[in-house]
Amino acid sequence: MRKEGRVRRLFLSLASRLSSSVSAFVRRRRAALGGVIIATLLLQLPLRRALDRAAQNSAPEVLYISSGRLLRRLSLGFNGLLADIYWTRAVQYYGREVLSQQSNFELLGPLLRVTTALDPHLLVAYRFGAIFLAAPPPDGAGKPQEAMHLLRRGIVGNPDYWRLWEDLGFIEYWDLRDYAAAARIFRTGSERPGAEVWMRTLAASVAAKGGEIQTSRLLWIQIYQTADNEVIRKSALAHLAALKAYQDIQEITRILGLYERKEGRPARSIQELVNAGFLRSAPLDPSGVPYKLGESGEAELGPGSAIDLPLAQ
Repeated sequence: MRKEGRVRRLFLSLASRLSSSVSAFVRRRRAALGGVIIATLLLQLPLRRALDRAAQNSAPEVLYISSGRLLRRLSLGFNGLLADIYWTRAVQYYGREVLSQQSNFELLGPLLRVTTALDPHLLVAYRFGAIFLAAPPPDGAGKPQEAMHLLRRGIVGNPDYWRLWEDLGFIEYWDLRDYAAAARIFRTGSERPGAEVWMRTLAASVAAKGGEIQTSRLLWIQIYQTADNEVIRKSALAHLAALKAYQDIQEITRILGLYERKEGRPARSIQELVNAGFLRSAPLDPSGVPYKLGESGEAELGPGSAIDLPLAQ
C-alpha cells in the first residue's frame, strides 16, 4: 500500500507537470491525458510482482531484441499479441524506473520501437509512449526528439489519425518551445479527417505566440468563414481585432522612432506625427478608439478600447 501511495503521488505530479500551458482548455486536455496514465499504471500494480517473477524465469534476451521484423517472424502470426505484451512490459518498465528514481529509461525507446514495429496501429503505444519519452526526469526520459520520432512513425502508419498530430504539436509547444513549428503541426492535424475544430484555433493562437502574425491572421479568417458555431465566430473576430491592433501598435511605434531620428526629439503625442506628415490621420483601433502615446514612448491602446490585446500574444 505504501508503494501504491507513492506511485499515485509520483504520477499525479507527472500529470500536473504535463497539464500546464497554452490555455485553460489545453490544461484540461493534458490533465485528462495524465489521468489516463495514472489509471493505466495503477491497474498494472497488482500484476507487477507476478510479471517480474515470470520475466526472471523467461529467456531475458527476448526482452532486448531490438528488431521488430525479427520478432514478427518469430511470432508466427501472433504479432498483435506480442505487441500487447511488449507494450505491457514498456509500461511496467516505465513505472519501475519512476519508482526507483534511477531515471535512465534507456530501454524505454527500444521497447516502444519493438512494440510499434510489431503492431504499427497500436495507437496507445504512440500516444502514451511519447509522453513517457518526452517528460523530463525524474518523471520521464527527457527525450522529446525521440518522442517526436515515435509519433512521426505513428503518423506514417496511421496518416488519418489526427490525434497523433495533436500530440506532436504539444511536444513542440511544451518541451521544445518551437511555437512556429507547433502551429504548423496543429494546422496540418486540423486538416485530418474528423479533427476537432479547436485544432485550427489552437494553430492560430500558437502561430501568434510564435510571432507569425500573418499566418495567425489568415487562420482566424478561415475559422471565421467556415465555423458554424457562433461562439467560435465571435472568438475569431476578437482574435482578428487583437492582431490588427498589435500590428498597428508595432507600426506606429516604428514611425515614432523615425520622427525622433528626424526631429532630434521624441514626439509628445501621436497627433504630432499627423502634424509632421508621418501619418495621414490619427489612427483608430478596430473598436474605434484612438491609439495613445504611452509613458514608455511607444504606442498603446487608448482609454475605453474594447480590444483584448493579449489575444494576439
